[in-house]
Amino acid sequence: MRLYGIGALVAGGASGLGEATARALAARGARVTIADLNDERGEALAAELGATFVKTDVTGEGQVQAAVEAAGELRLAVSCAGIGWAERTVKRDGPAALEPFETVVRVNLIGTFNVLRLAAAAMAEGEPDEGGERRPPRRGAPGARRAGAASAAARPPGGVRRAGLPHRREPDAERRDDQAGRRPQNAS
Repeated sequence: MRLYGIGALVAGGASGLGEATARALAARGARVTIADLNDERGEALAAELGATFVKTDVTGEGQVQAAVEAAGELRLAVSCAGIGWAERTVKRDGPAALEPFETVVRVNLIGTFNVLRLAAAAMAEGEPDEGGERRPPRRGAPGARRAGAASAAARPPGGVRRAGLPHRREPDAERRDDQAGRRPQNAS
């Protein structure tokens, strides 16, 4: 995929894996939009890269939509937004608190899906590239930068992988299947 001049959204792009992704995309000429909660780091990185920064909570539909719109004609989206949490399941004073775990699931799973769905919708509305294709969003490993495990950075959490299964095919896959004389598996 040619990156020069394309609109690229990096959710969680102000630090860690997201920052590295934003830097790599900008170095290859993409018009990068950084979506993150961290104003200070996001604005500083955007100024350094010549990118756009949009303060974004990935769990908020309106905030993610604003980031998607700020990217202009979107061709690539990467979701690296995530948080980490560690606590024993059972502590000396009783069970672990449920609220921190719910927050991790909300940000890492629901937030990733929120970015995926809104970015994919924007890409589907855009014009196809010179090859006649549109590109799907990509997922990083939310929270991997805090976990410190190289293997975690290579694989998103199971819930994110499973949530993305129906969305893995590019929006134009059915058109290509039809052109090749293949029928989608779920077609009757």
